[in-house]
Amino acid sequence: MPLLVVAIAVAVLLVLMTRFKFNGFISLLLVAIGVALVMGIAPDEISDTLAKGLGGQIKDTMLVVGLGAMLGRVLGDSGAAQRIASKLVDVFGVKGVQAAMVISAMLLGVTMFYEAAFVIIVPVAFTLVRATKTNLLWVGLPMSIALSTMHSFLPPHPGPTAVAGTFNASVGLTLAYGLLFAVPIAAFIAMLWPRLPFIKKMNPSIPTGLVSEKLFTDEEMPSMRSSLVITLLPVVLIAGAAVADMTMDKNSTALSWINFFGAAPISLMIALMVATYVLGPRIGRSLEQVAASCTGSAKAMAMILMTIGAGGAFKQVLVEAGIADYIKDITGGLDVSPIILAWVIAAVLRIALGSATVAVVTAAGVAAPIAAVSGVQPELMVLAVSCGSIAFSHVNDPGFWMFKEYFNLSVMDAIKARTTYTTCLAVLGLLGVLSLNAILGPV
Repeated sequence: MPLLVVAIAVAVLLVLMTRFKFNGFISLLLVAIGVALVMGIAPDEISDTLAKGLGGQIKDTMLVVGLGAMLGRVLGDSGAAQRIASKLVDVFGVKGVQAAMVISAMLLGVTMFYEAAFVIIVPVAFTLVRATKTNLLWVGLPMSIALSTMHSFLPPHPGPTAVAGTFNASVGLTLAYGLLFAVPIAAFIAMLWPRLPFIKKMNPSIPTGLVSEKLFTDEEMPSMRSSLVITLLPVVLIAGAAVADMTMDKNSTALSWINFFGAAPISLMIALMVATYVLGPRIGRSLEQVAASCTGSAKAMAMILMTIGAGGAFKQVLVEAGIADYIKDITGGLDVSPIILAWVIAAVLRIALGSATVAVVTAAGVAAPIAAVSGVQPELMVLAVSCGSIAFSHVNDPGFWMFKEYFNLSVMDAIKARTTYTTCLAVLGLLGVLSLNAILGPV
């Protein structure tokens, strides 16, 4: 049974990493090869499958994570991150740093991918931890939870946008409906989770090489205006492209250029180039010092990117093994509410494959014919599959490894923190969709 194979594979992976202390990259590749053999993938095709999955994952994340890490390190080494962190403490107070992180993450996360927003804001979170002498998860977890919610629930992020066409849903209306429950759910879970006893027991250290060790004086730090302009530049470019994409003619030449500058890698590259001067020669730091910051961050990112890539290889093996089709077949005939059906299929696929995109696309394909005759608002169907796709993030999800490595957690602690919060977000999201459906009624 395919799902049993997945369950055994996850168990073996956990044993390798927790009991035998295997490296995450090696463990993921070993388990992926084992699953490929058990599921009947031809031996001479396994290497290509691993390469396809690793390459596809790195293709999507390397530029964003790499450039974002460089930008973050430049912000940290110049004192810009400390300037922003100090201002947040002045405005919100030490006791309000969590609220500051949640608000910042929501504003960035509405239009920015989780990975892009994460690497931009995490240097500020690291600096806040040092400035306030608080637990890393006390500050970082609310940020990650808010970003996860915005990314998974709302267009123009990939999952919701990908299936809006399947349900003939309005992207703008889906965003409006989603915000009604995404914001309160994100705020509630973000403020609650760091206070849970099993989270408070964790006290990870900040990963070496991703943030400056120096504590700057006020005179040494760049101005607040310069710090904010550089931090928000990619946000403005990406958000502007998202708005333009929803409002402008798809064949417009202007839109093509806006989307070019608004692509996450390009916008981060532009911000890094601006930072190279504004946080370099303009404030008395040489170009060699700026280059050293970029090199230092790249070294720190090497194992993180390798582990994320291996997570993509594991995911690809599960996809090639036909597990998505198996789940689609066994759930297609269920006689339940289309909202619940769509959510369940997306959640099961997320557990089995780790890919939110595969989860939402497959779930939408199964639920679309039922939804078409049920009278459910199409926008709510989009939100249902999107909420299901965030559930149970664990070791077959490349995003899980990014979360684990940046917050310097053990595998079991990452499961306790991330798997639980993503599952709770998914369940509350389903309740939010069902509540809206009861209020709005049929089309």
